[in-house]
Parts: sequence; C-alpha cells; structure tokens
Amino acid sequence: MRSLFQACYHYRRLASFPRAAEAASPANGYEPWRRYISTSTSKVLPWEASSRETLLRKIDSAMKDGNVEEALQSFGNYKKLHGLPEPQLALALARDQMPVPACTVLRIILESGKLPDVDMLILVFLHMLKSQVGSYLVTDVLIDTCESFLDQVADRREMKKLDPIKNSATLFNMVLESCMNFKCIIKAQKIMELMSLVGVVADVNTVVIASRVFEMVGQRDELIQMKRSIDSLRSLPFLQYYQHFYDSLLSLHFKYNDMDAAAKFLINLHQQRKPSVFFCNGLQKQGVIQIGSGNLKTGYRIMFDPGKVDRGFILGTESQFGLVVLTDGNLLHTEKALAKLIVGCVNSRNMHTLSNIFIILHKEDIDVISLPDVVNACIQMGWLHAAHDILDGLESAGIQVGIASYISLLRAYEKENKSEEFNGLLQQIQKIASTVDDIRTNSPFTIKNIAKIVKDEIPLTHSSLFAALAEEMKHYNPGEHLTLEFNNSILFFCKAKMMEDALCTYKRMREQNIRPTSYTFCHILCGYSSMDMHREITMLWGEIKRRLEYGELDVDRDLLDCLILNFLKGGYFSRVMEVIDYMSKHNVFCDKWKYRHVFLKLHRNLYRNLNSLHDKTEAQNKRIEDVRAFRSWAGIR
Repeated sequence: MRSLFQACYHYRRLASFPRAAEAASPANGYEPWRRYISTSTSKVLPWEASSRETLLRKIDSAMKDGNVEEALQSFGNYKKLHGLPEPQLALALARDQMPVPACTVLRIILESGKLPDVDMLILVFLHMLKSQVGSYLVTDVLIDTCESFLDQVADRREMKKLDPIKNSATLFNMVLESCMNFKCIIKAQKIMELMSLVGVVADVNTVVIASRVFEMVGQRDELIQMKRSIDSLRSLPFLQYYQHFYDSLLSLHFKYNDMDAAAKFLINLHQQRKPSVFFCNGLQKQGVIQIGSGNLKTGYRIMFDPGKVDRGFILGTESQFGLVVLTDGNLLHTEKALAKLIVGCVNSRNMHTLSNIFIILHKEDIDVISLPDVVNACIQMGWLHAAHDILDGLESAGIQVGIASYISLLRAYEKENKSEEFNGLLQQIQKIASTVDDIRTNSPFTIKNIAKIVKDEIPLTHSSLFAALAEEMKHYNPGEHLTLEFNNSILFFCKAKMMEDALCTYKRMREQNIRPTSYTFCHILCGYSSMDMHREITMLWGEIKRRLEYGELDVDRDLLDCLILNFLKGGYFSRVMEVIDYMSKHNVFCDKWKYRHVFLKLHRNLYRNLNSLHDKTEAQNKRIEDVRAFRSWAGIR
C-alpha cells in the first residue's frame, strides 16, 4: 500500500494524461486525492468539507513523515466517508508504469463489491502487462475479480452479473498470454478454469494460447482432444492462427518420442484438402477446449467460436517451433519437422515408421518429400544402416528411388571398410539392375564400372536437410519423454485428489534418477492445496528448497507465491518468512499487499497483544516471533 501513497507525489507527471489534464495542478499537496478519489454522493454536505480536508492533510502529512500505518488508517477513514478511488486513477498510474499502486486501486474497488468497467480494465491491463511485475499483479486481479463475483452468484439466474466479463474473451486472452510468456503455469491453469466457470466463449486466439500452455506443461491429451474439434471446424481465414495449435501438438509428439504419432500427423496434414467453414443448421459449430480429464468431476470445458477472433488483440503469428507452415492455403510440415522425425526414428531404431510415411505419400501421389535427399542426408550423417533400411523398405513396396542413392551408400560402405555390407548391397543392385532404367549393360558389377555406367562422379553435397539433422542432434534429449510422462501422471492423480498415487509416481520418478522439474512440484503443490494439506506442503517445501540450493531446480515465482499463500492459510509463519527471505535474496517479486490481505482475513487477531502472554513455551515464543516478523514485514500493527 506504501506505493499507492508514494504515487500521489507523482500527480504532476500524471497531469499529462487526458483525465488528469482536466484540472489544473494546485500548489497544495493533498489535491491529488481530491482529483482521483470519487465521492459516494454528488452533493457536498455543509460539514463534509472539513472532514475531507482534515483527512487529506493527515494522509499527506503521514506520507511525508513516512508513517505508513497512520496514512493507511487515515485513508481507510476517508474511504468510509467519501467513497473509493476512481478507476481513472488506476489507468493513470498504469500508463505511468506504476503497476503496484495501479493494482492497489483496482483491489480497493473490488473489495467494495463493485466491478470496474471492463473496457477500463482492458486499458489498465494493457499498460500493466508491459512489465513482469505488472503481469503478476494483473493475473491476481483477474483471478480475484472472477472468484469474488462467482461467490456472489447464488443461482444461475444471477449469472448475468458476470456478463461484462463473460463477453470479453480479450480480457482473459491478454492475461493468459502473459502467464505463458512468464511461465506462470499455476496461474495459467487457474485462469482457464475460471474461463470455464464464468462461461467465457473463447475465440481463436484462446485456442492458440491454450495450446501453447498445454505444450509447455506437456499435456498432450488435451491437445489431441482439441484436434477433434479443430480438424472439422477450422476456417481458411484463420489458418495462420490454427497453425500454432498444430505446431504445439507436433512438438509434443516429438517430445514424447512418439514417432508413430508424429508420422501419422504429417500424413494427415498432407492428406487434408483446403479447409472450409463447416455449418450445422445454418449456424457455425462450437469447438471445445477440454482441461483435465472429461471423466473426472475436476475437468473443465471452455467453448470457443472457431469463426471468432478479436482483431484488437494482436498475437504473434510466427510459428513457435517452426514445425508447421502455411503455404498456398495449406498447412505443411517444415524441413525442421522432417529432421526431427528422422532423428527420432534413427535413435529409436524405428525405420519402418519412416519408410512407411514415404510409401503412403507416394501411393497417394503426394510429392512433398524428396526421397533421395533423405537417403543422402542419412548417409552424410553416417547413418548408413538407417539409409539402407529406408532403401529396403521402399524397394519392398515397389518404389524406385534411383540408382544414385544406392551408389552413394555403396561408396560410403567402401570408405568405411564395411566389406560385408558392401558386398550385400552390390548383390542387391545386381538384382534390381533389370528394373532400373539407367543400367542397361552386361558389364561386371564392380564399384568402378557402376560409377561409369550411371555417370555418378558428382560428390555428395551438404544439403539443407543434412544441416537440419546436425542441428537437431545437438538438442536431442532421449530422456525428455520420461519426464513428461511422469509429470503427466502426477498431474492426473493430483487433479483427481489421489495424492497417494501421485506421491508413488513421484517416488518411482526419483528411483529411476529422473530429475523432477518445477512443473512436477507445481502439480503436487496444487494437489495438496486443493485438499488443504498444509502440513504436507511444509515437507514439500523442504524438498524444493534442497533442490533449489543444489541448482537442480529453476527458481519459479509462481511456485514460491503459491507456497506463501498456503503457509499463510495453514498458519506456518516460520515457513512464510523462509520463502519470503528466499524471494528477497533472489530478487523475486513479493506481492506484499496480497499476503497482508490474506493474513488480515484469516489471522487478524492472532497474538494481537504479543506482550500479554505469560508462561509461554519455547515453541510458542518461536511462533510469536515469526508472527511479529511477518507483521513487521507486511506493515501490520
């Protein structure tokens, strides 16, 4: 709250904004409050001016003296008598890149049970989201807004109170994208759940952002469920948006090391004709974004309109992973995607899948992949057996690749002194010689004569596919899919409130020496939190803290924030101060207003008179010290 009052000293700068410019800046120090704080009535009573002036002077004097408690008390009295700050104060502060006081104004308004104008909220959010701190605060404000108004809705007939928020997909898209950019996975999942509860009809932008969030966490099942809707509902004008969805899904197929699914995805991508908008009884169908299992009561569904996109919300159109590209109205795979498929198949020794995709596309007369380029690139990478397996698979299917690829492989075998493979391939060439157009001779089949016959004196050049394969090999992580699979199982059990199963899965993860990620602990923490298992969270914090100290875990602000909230709810103030100290040492933003608000809501009178307790045990003394430390840090008397 200190920042809110300090912000008042900047009112001269704020005068440059449209709202502030309406009045001239006076000389006295308390005029900003007169300008930005609305009154509950338009009529000024005779005795009101004295009260107003007195309180404004007290606030101003307290701020100059640095007495935050007195300023807060005076401001509280002013709010009771004369009303709340106008949303314009929040907009002015947000424009001035002061997210903390801007957020404080919004929170004060929400505490009164009033919903700020949604258009005004969008403008405030737009400015606040330019900074990382502002993004954290905006996310909390939106969550608090939805939860406070959902609590007020007694029955479905009163849901119309939420119409202003319900009809603004842009408001949620802005915040959800921010969560994705700053990797706030806990908040992102919460925002999507609230979209379902409020009944927001999402748009194409939401599909893109949600797919990126799912990809980030590794929730492939959710993307597969979304694909059923999108395949039949996507429309040509918005293909550049749906491109991101397909990009995320294909990326997860590769991360899960599921080359069969990736190959099937590429085949389906090329088999699809140019899309068109589908209608049902004259109305366009709605798609579904499924969050969590549809079989569990904890699952959520967001409905989206496949023909709706907010042109005022600008979302980056560049592909996130560069695996799918829009060309001439069709979605096609990129060379990077093909390289990932080849690398995955070679490392998992699954060349049948790779050969099969070439065979299917060839039979359907879909010429999008150069088979000689693939074979030659594998040879250049030194994957001679892989190249041989591809040639054998295509030969069995009756597909001619051309003698040049056989010769290139033959030379590679000779160069590496693989005499057995060399002789075997030479005999293979002899068998197919009668069917190959560029061999019509009775000369003995030696490497020298064959080279003369086919005039294959051109050396292999390093193709772009070869460069792509070399690059993918640098980043190939054979164990990544195990981490994703364990995390996905843990997430499922935590959502289903089956914490024993989640912990057993985590134990197996550790036994197999698979390092957990921040998402692993986020899932477990959210599971515990949903069941108010605060004591278990203290033990989880011990595990997290050890891994942070050893550098085995990245600092995750979302995770630390959730820990503090749960420790406050459970009354574990020693742990609260531990996490706060850790955040302070690592320059992680601490939302003091929020933690102070939670404390006052749950523990307002806890050890109110700390000196009146007698005969205290050592544990009680320690707890009192921790409470006193938090009160001091949060600015609570």
